[in-house]
Amino acid sequence: MNSRFDRCRSWGALERVLVRTLCVAVLATPSAALAASHELTLAEAVRLATERAPMLDARRAGVSAAQEEAARASALPDPMLTVGIDNLPVTGSNAFNSRVDDMTMKKIGLRQEIPSRAKRSARQSFAARQIDEAQAQSQAEVLSIRRAAADAWIAVWAAQRQLGALQKLREQAVLATKVSKARVAGGGDSVSDALATEAALLELDNRIEAARAEKLAAQAGLARWLGDAMVEVSDQAPNLDSLPVSEARLLEEVDRVGPLLPATAQLETAAAAVDVARADKRPDWSVGASYGQRAGGRDDMIMFEVGIGLPLFSRNRQDRGVAAREADYQAALATREDLRRQETARIRADLARWEGLKRQVALHEDSLLPLAQDRSATTLAAYRAGGELQPWLNARRDELDVHLAHAEHLGELGRAWAALAFLLPLEMQP
Repeated sequence: MNSRFDRCRSWGALERVLVRTLCVAVLATPSAALAASHELTLAEAVRLATERAPMLDARRAGVSAAQEEAARASALPDPMLTVGIDNLPVTGSNAFNSRVDDMTMKKIGLRQEIPSRAKRSARQSFAARQIDEAQAQSQAEVLSIRRAAADAWIAVWAAQRQLGALQKLREQAVLATKVSKARVAGGGDSVSDALATEAALLELDNRIEAARAEKLAAQAGLARWLGDAMVEVSDQAPNLDSLPVSEARLLEEVDRVGPLLPATAQLETAAAAVDVARADKRPDWSVGASYGQRAGGRDDMIMFEVGIGLPLFSRNRQDRGVAAREADYQAALATREDLRRQETARIRADLARWEGLKRQVALHEDSLLPLAQDRSATTLAAYRAGGELQPWLNARRDELDVHLAHAEHLGELGRAWAALAFLLPLEMQP
């Protein structure tokens, strides 16, 4: 009796554990399902990419390294400890005996090199420009990542639109297949028509599988920026017909585009390097002090000295260094100007491409797609009413081509829009 009671009690405890586990699973399932079913918008994708990009961590580390270098740029060199012996005999019977000669003296001292104030100031300015350069590279990396993430999101969105359009066309193809089978069964059509509709359906299924594979590949490209294996994107895209920054401002602020940010900072660094080279013509100083100890009860001695550099041959040394750095500056200036022209031309080309793609997409949406859909629906209705099959096959093929071209143009329009919308830093956008 007691053993039966114990078994019942143990079963009751087990049931309570199972019920609690089930409740936890039920409570956790909705949040997991919600997270899995969340569709990522373009703005969310760009934000997550800039938060998770490893290269931004690398750029931040570069900025930190430049700041650490700048903190020590104007510091004095470490002092030098000197230890030695003066006037030690090396010949005769008293060779290497430090206690015989009155002039022999053991000494210990310190020496400090003091670069000129102009040189230390120039080095400090050069280090500050290196910080600016590292920050410019970091900002350019942010712009590059934002645009790349936007391109990846648009690729998934365009592939998703293409897949949806093909799946809608399949419904019509399935209906045509059923009609052909019914007409063959009723003796109204030949078997070749039924086979033709089956072939059209299989061809469409093949296109659908290709579109599905293209979507998966695009999702893998987006995961490269988000770190997630599989991400579903929202069907709602931003207004691709309007830019967040006016076209005129894009051309006015060309110096703020990603590739030009590091180039401008490198130009300032090259100018600071010229100042460092010019400061090398200023002489450096040094000070030293030592204490000398003599043997035999003789008086100890102390020594002070001051040294100064003598840039007597600056024509073949310092002047050549200045000329080399000035040449580097001219090279950086020419490189930046060439890059500026290149970016200006690219912006104008991207604007022209964006405007042209807007017109192409509008033509598809306003005319070509409705016309192809109406033609396909009309020929299918005629076939269901007893007409011939070939007109519908031709209309279906043309509608398929229009849908594929429209999806391709949408993707190109999105990429052209992203190339302009994510061109400037965030603070330059309204």
